[in-house]
Amino acid sequence: MAVYDNLIDALKGLKAKGFTTDFNMAFDAIKCSATGKTLSPAEFEIVAHYRFEANTDPDDSSVLYAIQSTDGSLKGVLISAYGVYSDPVSESMIQKLKVHEHE
Repeated sequence: MAVYDNLIDALKGLKAKGFTTDFNMAFDAIKCSATGKTLSPAEFEIVAHYRFEANTDPDDSSVLYAIQSTDGSLKGVLISAYGVYSDPVSESMIQKLKVHEHE
């Protein structure tokens, strides 16, 4: 797994590796806003993840996930804030994302 100093560098590096779809968190899936395509937790794998801690405000911390659909048709990124600004998600999404929290 590559090491990145900040979120911007990580996004650029992943885009160069083909992770070009921008995913957003939905309650029980991730969604590509450009195409409307949604993927349930069973339809995607987390290839890598990167945690970025804010220097001054812990509430500005985030996790960047590199995601690939199980059929290989989509590769993209999901940025998830955690702490005060984290989005409500289903238990299945929590479990899918949590697997990678402590690797």
